[in-house]
Amino acid sequence: MKTGIIGLPQVGKTSLFRILTKAHLSEHALANPREAHVGVAKVPDERLDKLADLYHPKKLTHASVEYVDVGAIGQEALKETGYIGHLRNVDALAHVLRAFEDESIPHVGPVDPLRDIKNVEFDLMVSDLGQIEKRLERVEKDLKKMRTPDLEKEFELLKRAKAHLESEKPLREMEMTPEDKKRLRGFMFLSEKPILYVLNIGESTELGKDLGQAEDKYKVKDVAGRPNAGATAICGKVEAELAEMSDADAAEFLSSYGLKESGLSRLIRSSYRLLGLMSFFTAGEDECRAWTIPIHTRAVEAAGAIHSDLEKHFIRAETIRWDQLLEAGSEANARSRGTLRLEGKDYIVQDGDVMHIRHSG
Repeated sequence: MKTGIIGLPQVGKTSLFRILTKAHLSEHALANPREAHVGVAKVPDERLDKLADLYHPKKLTHASVEYVDVGAIGQEALKETGYIGHLRNVDALAHVLRAFEDESIPHVGPVDPLRDIKNVEFDLMVSDLGQIEKRLERVEKDLKKMRTPDLEKEFELLKRAKAHLESEKPLREMEMTPEDKKRLRGFMFLSEKPILYVLNIGESTELGKDLGQAEDKYKVKDVAGRPNAGATAICGKVEAELAEMSDADAAEFLSSYGLKESGLSRLIRSSYRLLGLMSFFTAGEDECRAWTIPIHTRAVEAAGAIHSDLEKHFIRAETIRWDQLLEAGSEANARSRGTLRLEGKDYIVQDGDVMHIRHSG
């Protein structure tokens, strides 16, 4: 999973990227506003940690998310080939929005996340519209030379996409069949990508309450409730402090604010939900590991996420919910209780399943 972090200047984008990926950016990297920074974040998962406590494996492997931090967004930046290339290659966008007051950090006009959402959305749609208009010209010329069903379908779909954008709606909100999506995939339109709005709020004594109420306070609930969109809130200042602490100190620090988990955990979980992803686990003395798959994945396809040979030679999947395994204390106990089940290739894997693939390879 690859997520592009976008936003206007001075919203806390690069700070969020550094906290997420633990990246140490050089002065040179920070000095070049057009240079994209790429890093990987470990996906926190308490379920996997508890399984590791049961098995004491030689290796513990969390799922990971790749983040790409690009320079401040705007129509000029979106005309640059390198800049737009980085954004086209991500699966989703995390739009960081300034929702904090700080006189020492310059900002144009009053703090207004909803206005910033509309401005950036407009820039993404203008970029896509330019791309569609160029392609329509080309397809129209090709149709004059030779009419093919494929070209005609593409022409009609692009005309529909153009009308949708001209009504000032992003492509992620356009109704499309799986065939339509496949036809548009190669264009990698920016306004088609799922988007997570990340409100970066200020520090306060009632931070837990403020984070919970941020979507309502800044009136972003409506835009976040639209198709392929979501929202979460973080406090960048507090997250930066947490990133420097041990797990025990971090837990104590969070509870002092009335919080059970960090904003980063919520952000990553929101990204998973937005993209329709979940985790299943493999567990043993050698390794406890989380695997990322789409929701509604069949057992045979989940086996393929581990290794293509497991999908090819799949026989059965020994399956148990992570909490049932912990409760049983061992696979042997779970088997005797009947909570460890044998599932066939068409079983739909559930979030938090622990699986052991039986195969003939």
